[in-house]
Amino acid sequence: MVDKIRLGIIFGGRSGEHDVSLMSARSILSVLDTEKYAVTPIGITQEGQWVTAENADILLKALWDRKTSELTRVTLLPEFGQSTIYALQPGESGSSKVLKPLVDLDVIFPALHGTFGEDGTI
Repeated sequence: MVDKIRLGIIFGGRSGEHDVSLMSARSILSVLDTEKYAVTPIGITQEGQWVTAENADILLKALWDRKTSELTRVTLLPEFGQSTIYALQPGESGSSKVLKPLVDLDVIFPALHGTFGEDGTI
């Protein structure tokens, strides 16, 4: 059996078209072939925080309702060729954050609209 393509879908964002992006992501996620793709949903809050959840529906609802405090904060390092999504977790002191590799991706699909995404700034 061939390995699945590890696909990250980024949606939400800081633009005025945040909710449009959520609807686009829902549409994209509904038609993806789960036999071919292992999907990691990555949401961006209107404040610019990157978050994820194990289930895309939970992530979409949290972003829609603006209730994201229980989601996993994530980041992508700004280095050429970087494809690992890292979870931000509390360090031993409790005040600092540490990065824990969460998933390696083959492809990242931006489903962002408007400024801070569709305009190329991501």
